[in-house]
Amino acid sequence: MFRALSAALAVSAALIAAPAAADSLNGAGGTAIYPVLQVWAQKYQAKTGTAVNYQAIGSGGGIKAIESKTVDFANSDKPLKPDDLDKNGLIQFPQVIISIVPVVNLPGIKPGELVIDGKTLAEIYLGKITRWNDPALKALNPHVDLPDMAITTVHRADGSGTTFNFTDYLSKMSPEWKSQVGSDTSVSWPGNGLSGKGNAGVAGEVTQVQGTLGYVEFAYAMQSNMVYMDMINSAGKRVKPTMDAFQSAAANADFSKVQDFYLILTDQPGARSWPITAATYMLMRKDYAASKNHAVLEFLDWALHEGQADSRKLDYVPFPDGVVKQIERSWTSNLGADAWK
Repeated sequence: MFRALSAALAVSAALIAAPAAADSLNGAGGTAIYPVLQVWAQKYQAKTGTAVNYQAIGSGGGIKAIESKTVDFANSDKPLKPDDLDKNGLIQFPQVIISIVPVVNLPGIKPGELVIDGKTLAEIYLGKITRWNDPALKALNPHVDLPDMAITTVHRADGSGTTFNFTDYLSKMSPEWKSQVGSDTSVSWPGNGLSGKGNAGVAGEVTQVQGTLGYVEFAYAMQSNMVYMDMINSAGKRVKPTMDAFQSAAANADFSKVQDFYLILTDQPGARSWPITAATYMLMRKDYAASKNHAVLEFLDWALHEGQADSRKLDYVPFPDGVVKQIERSWTSNLGADAWK
């Protein structure tokens, strides 16, 4: 499946620079949302005749594309700060909640058989834990026969909101990670690990190379039949990557208390909460013609309402009605009634 995803993501970049026709919309950005966005686009075109062309080039690429006015909308798993939005004439709003999971390729190990905590995950990516039978991993997994095999880490090669949230989580778990590496869409990764472009690229490297450890959005782990790990959350509980765990973390997303929906959702409290969740954001320009923004909002509003079943089916968490109404109000206040009503 990762080969099919990789091929789908590799559509010609020329589409990014092409102006949208009346019956098409062009977007670019994060790969985490791509599995569900692809489904939305297919169903929306069947319903309305409007094609949605989306280039999954990573959150960093999406941000650059909307700033340079080469797409109608963009997507980023990293929220932009209010000052950055104002400086570039942008608005942002959340579209769905994504979840990020550690994935491995170890002989004889099944999905959910291993568990890891944030501190150990950080020490592996720092290069301090280098073998799968390290005492720290054996202590977490006393009933698993861990191989005496080198750990090869895999990370994103492109500017990535998935990386931003993963490294934000590691920064919260490890003062050493926070001071030496930090969190961003791109970081200077310690060691000589492998890299892949997009979630599909990371999934591909982990699937093909034994001994690897990587991180991907959960939909990619499922669609590629990958071996994911359970995690220890902020309450000290072992949790599996399930819709219940994702929803528990997402329940803490109170956008009413923040400006421009700026909210980071890693390491949320709760005995059932998955540790690495994030809102994924749509970005639009305030200076585009109202008719262009109206066409984009019709699609995104359709996805917020009619696309919820597809979100759940692919293990994304849709927003409750209260948040959807808050998002819709922001469209009117930021883009004007002509662009939305």
